[in-house]
Amino acid sequence: MNEFLEPGMLVRNPACPDWGLGQVQSNINGRITVNFEECGKVVLNGARVQLEIVFET
Repeated sequence: MNEFLEPGMLVRNPACPDWGLGQVQSNINGRITVNFEECGKVVLNGARVQLEIVFET
């Protein structure tokens, strides 16, 4: 599912719900950069972390 993430999409990391809502900044070769409300900018390995797309806030 991570391969469909595009800049601007809203996501959550189910493994770290305290990070809050995040906005995808980039998705390049499986490295996903997300700016989370409570933790700031994080670069994730898309092969290890499955993000959930948020359709409604």
